[in-house]
Amino acid sequence: MSVVAPESLTQEPVHPESQSDALERVCRHLDTFQLGLKPMLFDVSTSSAQLAAEAVGVEVGAIAKTICFQIKDDPVLVVTSGDVRVDLKKLKSLAGGRPKFVDPDKAFALTGYRAGGVCPFALPAPMRIFIDESLRRFPVVYIAAGTANSALPITVDQLVVTTGGEVADLAEYPERS
Repeated sequence: MSVVAPESLTQEPVHPESQSDALERVCRHLDTFQLGLKPMLFDVSTSSAQLAAEAVGVEVGAIAKTICFQIKDDPVLVVTSGDVRVDLKKLKSLAGGRPKFVDPDKAFALTGYRAGGVCPFALPAPMRIFIDESLRRFPVVYIAAGTANSALPITVDQLVVTTGGEVADLAEYPERS
């Protein structure tokens, strides 16, 4: 496995509208904050928390996954650790309505990013974003940067600044035996 420079992504992308354009949109958004944040690109898929963890070389919990929900008429993004699930009761209480997972096509329509690369940056329209406290277990987390072969190293505080998200306790931890 090798890390690929962002400019090389333009060589035969899988989905031109969701690969190079999406990555460029994310990079432009991040540049406005002048935090020095730069995505890493891989020649392997990072489309799941497990695959991303293997590509980056970290534990699954250090992968920040972005999940799109519909609550009443509003889209909501939840960014949480790769090793936990979103507690839907906590989300319902916090967001004021019953959360429903959206399908990949609707997530693309709402975020502009394909499944496996959904991220909370440079969205086509404002939406509420929750950042789960479970991410605070790690000094740096890795989140998709608009493509299914990218990972952006970022702190939780930087994630809050770059997304305008709200930190909340939304994790449902799996039973440990």
